Amino acid sequence: MSGAPFVVVIGPPGVGKSTVARGLAERLGRRLVDTDALVEEREGRSISDVFVESGEDHFRAAEREAVLDSLGEDGIVLALGGGAPMIPDVTRALVGHTVLFLDVGIADAAKRIGFDKSRPLLSVNPRQSWIKTMEARRPTYESLATHRVDTAGRGADEVVAEALTRLEDA
Repeated sequence: MSGAPFVVVIGPPGVGKSTVARGLAERLGRRLVDTDALVEEREGRSISDVFVESGEDHFRAAEREAVLDSLGEDGIVLALGGGAPMIPDVTRALVGHTVLFLDVGIADAAKRIGFDKSRPLLSVNPRQSWIKTMEARRPTYESLATHRVDTAGRGADEVVAEALTRLEDA
């Protein structure tokens, strides 16, 4: 597909999407675009502040725009926020792209993100919120994925290496 990212990285909060996408971009000599960072840049404030000051609907609209704009960029490694694939326009737009689903269980996610208050959707009863969110999102992540890498108990370098192998074998 011309005018398309080399790979789009998706998965739940705490899976390491940004870290793995950065590692892939560095190893492949490609430009990284992280839509969370792009939303923050365009909004001039943190995602937490966007949620608190403007609400989730505003954030999702900004996220949708950032993802759809980025999907037209050729050869990049694109990291999406955990909820982006749930936006219907984004779900449809991801069909046909190379999508890497980074999977993780609750124990590893808890270690990585600590369920702190900087993640707006996890601020109330974070462990239960993460489980409920993942149960709702998993079918979409799995249906969009052309490749899946389990990150449980693994460091970023190991996950990047497996992802590269899967991408090269495709």
